[in-house]
Amino acid sequence: MIRSLIKSAVIVGSLTLCCLGLPLAANAESEIVFNGTFEGRTDHTTTGGVTVLKTDAGTIVVLESDFFLDGAPDPKLGFGKDGYDPSTKFSHLQSNTGAQVYVISEDIDPSKYNEIWVWCEKFNVPLGVATKD
Repeated sequence: MIRSLIKSAVIVGSLTLCCLGLPLAANAESEIVFNGTFEGRTDHTTTGGVTVLKTDAGTIVVLESDFFLDGAPDPKLGFGKDGYDPSTKFSHLQSNTGAQVYVISEDIDPSKYNEIWVWCEKFNVPLGVATKD
């Protein structure tokens, strides 16, 4: 059932990307690099699913429609291996809620990491983390 849901997410992600006019498209050849679910840190509420997909056009991070962050002044996204790695920061969080898609720079290899972090850069504290399933 989980595989079926993941395939559905890939299709929905493709449609979302097309509707947004982004040049990336997840397709049947997409490889799932990472699946996880966010948990809050430092008294913050962070929830929802996340998937990292390697596509023909590049690697993307998809925050699922159930994503939620209770708020912070400077939330960023990055990877970690048993802790946040600031050198992997790839974007400012676009929204505190809902589905979002981020393109990952080619110089970051998500397969080397086991976590995705939501990090408050201003106060240098974790807001949430999703560990690879």
